Amino acid sequence: MSKLFEFPNPVNEVSARLVATGVVLMSFGVVVFDQTWLIAPLAYGFVARVLTGPTLSPLGQLVTRVLTPALPFEARLVAGPPKRFAQGIGATLSVSAAVAHFGFGSTGVAVVLVAMILVAASLEAGLGFCLGCKLFALLMKVGIVPEEACESCNNLALRRAVTL
Repeated sequence: MSKLFEFPNPVNEVSARLVATGVVLMSFGVVVFDQTWLIAPLAYGFVARVLTGPTLSPLGQLVTRVLTPALPFEARLVAGPPKRFAQGIGATLSVSAAVAHFGFGSTGVAVVLVAMILVAASLEAGLGFCLGCKLFALLMKVGIVPEEACESCNNLALRRAVTL
């Protein structure tokens, strides 16, 4: 598979939280200020990040190339697969919002879906609590997601090796 369509593993938690902050701002624009045009770049960004990490995402590029390097925070590396899963949930919600709003004129449905994104992204940005990552872990625990999907999630020794 081409390097273009690879998701980073590990992921810098600092960058993930900054991307979540950008998502919060866009979602806030949709939900609070009725700027429904922001649903389109929001959906594109999630799809781009699921497919390529930050590579094709303008927000991902801004964060990883400009903002994160400019901040005095040390990288905090975390497993990539749960973050990709979380981006996939965001992609599902935002694309559904785009179809509802732009395809069917169901702005109310779209705003509710974006509000769900706003809540999840706010938890990630403000508290470092990734709902998608927690769901990924739960799905692994009950056997829906195979353990091989995230070796570093299950193996503490691998997790330490990844973060060094």
